[in-house]
Amino acid sequence: MNQPRENWGSRFGFLMAAAGSAIGLGNIWRFPYTTGQNGGGAFILIYLVFVFAIGLSVMTAEFAVGRRTGLAAVGAFKKYDSRWTFVGVIGVVSAFFIMGFYPVVGGWAIAYVLKSFTGLLSNPAGIGDVFGGFITNSVEPLIYMLIFLALNIVIVAKGIGGGIEKAAKVLMPALFGILVILMVRSVTLPGASAGLDFLFKPDFSEVTGQTFLAALGQAFFSLSLGMGCMITYGSYLKKDENLPQNAAIVTTLDTLFAIFAGIAIFPALFAYGMEPAAGPGLVFVVVPIVFSEWGALGVAFSALFFVALAVAALTSSVSLLEVVVSYLIDQKNVARKKAVYISGAIMTVMGILSSLSLGAMSGFTFLGVGVFDFFDILTDKIFLAIGGMLLAIFAGWVVKKEDLKAELTNEGTVQFKLFEIWYAMVKYVIPVAVAFVAVFGILDISSKSLMIFGLGIIAVLAIFSKKL
Repeated sequence: MNQPRENWGSRFGFLMAAAGSAIGLGNIWRFPYTTGQNGGGAFILIYLVFVFAIGLSVMTAEFAVGRRTGLAAVGAFKKYDSRWTFVGVIGVVSAFFIMGFYPVVGGWAIAYVLKSFTGLLSNPAGIGDVFGGFITNSVEPLIYMLIFLALNIVIVAKGIGGGIEKAAKVLMPALFGILVILMVRSVTLPGASAGLDFLFKPDFSEVTGQTFLAALGQAFFSLSLGMGCMITYGSYLKKDENLPQNAAIVTTLDTLFAIFAGIAIFPALFAYGMEPAAGPGLVFVVVPIVFSEWGALGVAFSALFFVALAVAALTSSVSLLEVVVSYLIDQKNVARKKAVYISGAIMTVMGILSSLSLGAMSGFTFLGVGVFDFFDILTDKIFLAIGGMLLAIFAGWVVKKEDLKAELTNEGTVQFKLFEIWYAMVKYVIPVAVAFVAVFGILDISSKSLMIFGLGIIAVLAIFSKKL
């Protein structure tokens, strides 16, 4: 017997949850260092174009498919055309694999909140060594990873309204407040104007083909598209919600938070002569070094920053866990709490292996990479890229145009004046654009055996997905 379908309790709750899904490590961890590595302002300008031309269009399509079917990722594709079930399965597997390493980084953020108060900033020259020593430790990172994952399990086990929505209503305004405080402090530092110039004065001489690919990839993946999150969240929406408007609000919030993170970080970096293109270590090494220059005040700001990072990671990881849980509820009729505990237990094992792969298990590799990198590369470079491309093709070529129009206008009761332009984008432009990202991303993988393995998994899912 199928379980009653849950709904969001309020529009504000849904918007906070959907924005929380989109706003994650990609905004506060990945966006700043990607911006730094791709020239600053010119990259951001290109990124904004892609976010609102492509990302917004795909999110609107995901909301429409989810609410139209009233089912999460797998069920939504299956209901339209069983031959496309495998695309939903790719989304679920992507979410599952991301949760194999995402809680590890979320745990780092929690740990650094405490480390900010226990001497992290006392020796700026040793901050890099502290980070290296921490992530290679066999026990300490595991404890924080388990704490982070436990928070996910508690929230998702309480359901849509009582868990995810309630948490998002608290966490997202808190994240906004923290980022505003950090921004104000950053831009008032002597020499901060150079960081603002870097962010907002485009230098197109720095632009290459890689800049466009990086911007499109960041825009697409920052919005949690192609992994079933927005289809799943859309499936819990009431029929009177304005989908295009909601998609625009979520996309705008995601973009603002990413830019806020950039403003919180880059003016401070330039004020202290730090390297803006520091790479993934920017957040855990370079940023704490900046905070160390602020004396006693730096401790509080460092703690605030890592609280923000932990909150952003949590709101995103909750949606990833919900993708897997909703699959078990919809397709296997498993009770919510049981589905959460089963998923959480397996993710715990995956997280332990990922964390240890940076330390005690660093000598163990699979297809040329460690476990942490295996989950990261497999999802970011292969599953999400191909899943996103197939989703765009599905929305434009499989779902009936009249179905999409009916859903996006609430059966003609609300206006969507840009429908024809939006539909042309989804049908013709976006599949090609995302295909470029997918192809170049896959070809960029250094381990060709891992590339072949990932593509092989997708082929197997395409063959056997009807049985899942």
